Amino acid sequence: MNKKNVVYLFPGQGAQYPGMAHDFLSSAAVKTLFDTASEINGKDMKALLQSDPDTLKRTDVSQPAITLANLAAATYLGDQGYSPAACAGFSLGEYAALVFSGVITEADCFRLIKARGEAMQKNSDHLREACGGDASAAPGMAAVVGLAPEQVEELIAKWSAEGLKDLYAANINSPKQLVVSGTAAALTEAETRFKEAGAKRVIRLQVAGPFHSPLMSESAQAFAPVLESVTFSNPSVALFSNVTGKKVSSGEEAKKLALQQVTNPVRWVEEEASIAATGADACLEVGPGKVLQGLWRDSATAGNIPCYLAGTVEDTGKIGN
Repeated sequence: MNKKNVVYLFPGQGAQYPGMAHDFLSSAAVKTLFDTASEINGKDMKALLQSDPDTLKRTDVSQPAITLANLAAATYLGDQGYSPAACAGFSLGEYAALVFSGVITEADCFRLIKARGEAMQKNSDHLREACGGDASAAPGMAAVVGLAPEQVEELIAKWSAEGLKDLYAANINSPKQLVVSGTAAALTEAETRFKEAGAKRVIRLQVAGPFHSPLMSESAQAFAPVLESVTFSNPSVALFSNVTGKKVSSGEEAKKLALQQVTNPVRWVEEEASIAATGADACLEVGPGKVLQGLWRDSATAGNIPCYLAGTVEDTGKIGN
């Protein structure tokens, strides 16, 4: 396998765990990265990454933490002679992809993610407060298992036209799974309807808010001025977008898509097809967990391109085996 002909896939929220990325601190470059992140976030990021699971679930905590873990994994891979031929990230993971495709600097990435996490947490808190602080009555997300994504999107469009409001396709994860966002009432009604349509399961997710939907428009408005203040260069390494599922052509386009991503669905199935067309030797899941490896295996377009884990020092030693 050519270490220069690999695609970096960076995971998003939900992949976090206490102590992630600490094993990469044997690298001087990773130590410097932790120092930069700590300075920009105004807190000890090494300690933050050791927080308990409940603390790490908060989106204003998980976003900076996972981004640092993703960048640390990629930096360590660089020490081992790897460099990506293309980059992509799932939701939050797209920011690490922006760094390793040459679009934004590490420091600007940390600034953006700090503002993005805070804006999304505030938006989610406001939605919960509007429901009297009852988390079970607040907007959220649910995974629909056993229906094709196209069928789910068609059903949502049909039901919306018939009067069911505030239900949105959020993450088109695989040919077998799509995640929806919506109000509690919309999700409850949709669960019954999806099962009647043939879904095997509808699983309510333990997340802070209805991400990747118009219900997060407040956070997009708050994040926009911070995003506008950052320079986005043209990609020096191929970069793929959640919003379009296609290759990003310029820094200007990348900046527009970064804002749209907050309220638009993650079209991961389409993105995987674009990635598979690059002819890379392998994909590497660069960051905590193994969600993207699983989604890659479910992909109809992955072909003979393997996907290896690269979220720990131990994982990187097994790449290609």
